[in-house]
Amino acid sequence: MTSIIEEEALKLTEVQTLKGHTDRVWGLAWNPVTGTAATPAMLASCGGDKTVRIWQQRNPNSTSFDCLEVLEEIHTRTVRSCAWSPSGEKLATASFDATTAILEQNGNSFECVSTLEGHENEVKSVSWNASGSLLATCSRDKCVWIWEVLPGNEFDCVSVLQGHTQDVKMVQWHPTVDVLFSCSYDNTIKVWAEDGDSDDWRCVQTLSESNCGHSSTVWAISFNATGDKMATCSDDVTIKVWGVDIARLQSGDTNASWSHLCTLSGYHDRTIFSVHWSREGIIATGAADDAICLFIESEDHSVDGPKYKLLLKKEKAHDMDINSVRWSPTENRLLASASDDGTIKIWKLDSMA
Repeated sequence: MTSIIEEEALKLTEVQTLKGHTDRVWGLAWNPVTGTAATPAMLASCGGDKTVRIWQQRNPNSTSFDCLEVLEEIHTRTVRSCAWSPSGEKLATASFDATTAILEQNGNSFECVSTLEGHENEVKSVSWNASGSLLATCSRDKCVWIWEVLPGNEFDCVSVLQGHTQDVKMVQWHPTVDVLFSCSYDNTIKVWAEDGDSDDWRCVQTLSESNCGHSSTVWAISFNATGDKMATCSDDVTIKVWGVDIARLQSGDTNASWSHLCTLSGYHDRTIFSVHWSREGIIATGAADDAICLFIESEDHSVDGPKYKLLLKKEKAHDMDINSVRWSPTENRLLASASDDGTIKIWKLDSMA
């Protein structure tokens, strides 16, 4: 796939600016079961105006999106993060009001079917595991909670993970195995797995500056499609790529260690807030320098492992900080970005030809 991309001259074209949020837009999530020939793509956004907005493609062939619904009464403070369940039936939203809401589509509208409480203060991120049976949340209270999804929209907290020493910025499940990752203001990424003997969860690895990790706040984590590589981004203005023996991990060895493969630096000159890996292997980043960068794995492998190169950089992609970049889950090369400027932009990666 890389060689195909390398042979193309590509451009990132803005196809639409979605307006409606009245404050900074923090989070974006594409519904994973939409965007097919039969089902128009659906995108959720959330922000400082305390709202969650649902956007829908006009039709499967269109690049135009309309606001389907504005959810205003779900949270009382900033909504920081949103994530669809793998089935696309539920949307979880995390808020500075210390709660996580579970929304469900009912006809043409969405309703709150459950509210998860327990964190002491701002909930920063929410993530579903691959099967939709577990939900993870993290907070400024330094804790990560794992919730079991029960019938009847009930959620049971099965573990409270304490290991970070500062605000936890993001949680992200591995795409194929029930292993959880969290990143924090304490500059580390932690890997959590279930302890087979006790049914409790424990930290099996910490990626820190001492093992080639970041030297400042780690803001986001993303995995490639196969789950053998992970990208992280940081206030230290670098993107790091990590690798794991995926066969070992998938065989049930949750202690399989992640190792540093390479560091990408010099591409952004302010904090990198978001990183997201597309299904075809393109890494997108969004940062406080208002730019979006796209990277691909280079064919020129060195003895040290894979290298990544800049595919393109879109300067002034927004008027202010870019908080989130998200590739559409389908192969249509659509990228959504969210910014402090209150807008969401839909981009298409196109051939120059």
